[in-house]
Amino acid sequence: MTEEESRMSVDTFLGMFALVRAGHDKGRTYLIIKEEGDFVYLADGKNRGQDNPRKKRRKHVQVIKKRNEELTGRLRSGKTIYNEEIRFAIRNLQSESEEVI
Repeated sequence: MTEEESRMSVDTFLGMFALVRAGHDKGRTYLIIKEEGDFVYLADGKNRGQDNPRKKRRKHVQVIKKRNEELTGRLRSGKTIYNEEIRFAIRNLQSESEEVI
């Protein structure tokens, strides 16, 4: 297994969206920007930016199996992502889900 393959298997949820199921921010949509053991770090670009992410246990979030490929690639390579890009990605996800309904 190459280093990139092992890194991808560890970062299974990196760059995916998540809906919080428990806590005072229940029902809010975030982007998973980091994983660490049983925890994920979430950012929405508004109240929780990429510089101050929300730490949640995986069991308290529902992962949405959609991913922003551009942001995911930049997160994996360690490049900077901006809060405006996170907000834009979440807005696009929400508008896509409204179109389906």
